[in-house]
Amino acid sequence: MTFVDSHAHLDSEDFAPDLPEVLQRARVAGVDRILTVGCLTAESESAARVLELLASQPDLLGAAGVHPHDAKCFTPEMGEKLISLLAHSKIVGLGEIGLDFHYDYSPRDQQRDAFRQQLRIAQALQKPVIIHTREADEETRQILSEELQSAAAGVLHCFTSDEKTAEFALGLGFYISFGGIISFRNADRLRAIARQIPSDRLLIETDCPYLAPVPYRGKRNEPSFVVRVAEVLAGERGVSAAEIGEQTKANFNRLFGL
Repeated sequence: MTFVDSHAHLDSEDFAPDLPEVLQRARVAGVDRILTVGCLTAESESAARVLELLASQPDLLGAAGVHPHDAKCFTPEMGEKLISLLAHSKIVGLGEIGLDFHYDYSPRDQQRDAFRQQLRIAQALQKPVIIHTREADEETRQILSEELQSAAAGVLHCFTSDEKTAEFALGLGFYISFGGIISFRNADRLRAIARQIPSDRLLIETDCPYLAPVPYRGKRNEPSFVVRVAEVLAGERGVSAAEIGEQTKANFNRLFGL
């Protein structure tokens, strides 16, 4: 069995002490490709670290974007920096971008503007987008409807939204990615949605170091745990974990043009 972790944050300080061991555990578990997502900020430390990882680890791919938490820092200069990053041969997507109305670390007007500007960059460069939405589903749908003027590729990552948002994303041609939350005891509604997503639109992820699945909940998440996400999803859909791994790998490759 082989698997893809379609969304990780390996640049996190949580992995600084033992990243080689983390990556080795992933390989042993059958995770043979990981997308590590860098969050572009005024300091650009996360994005710079992702570039270092891509240079040293052949089985990693990358993405870059200005997270809604950092939208207050978005400037035209950061947009130009993002365009430069997306020219890298192993940076395959723009994200994560979107809206987060739970924490509101950036004012909502600035979140909306940064989201729109980055969607325009993605379309100009024909890059898939990785969407973060939390307690902002209606506005996320509205902005995507207004800004995606042509066929566009993308994914709603770490999906926790409602049925309406899932249907909307599928209608755009987007993919739906599930992480460790699908294993949580109180996630019955999310599991019900996961059972209905067409198999050719599914992705799995860890979003590590956050949101470790049961039975690792409360611990640092890491890419090897994506196998547990596959097992839970397989149980809900009545297939094998190997089938989930094979299907989501094919979907990942299709989304990112690999």
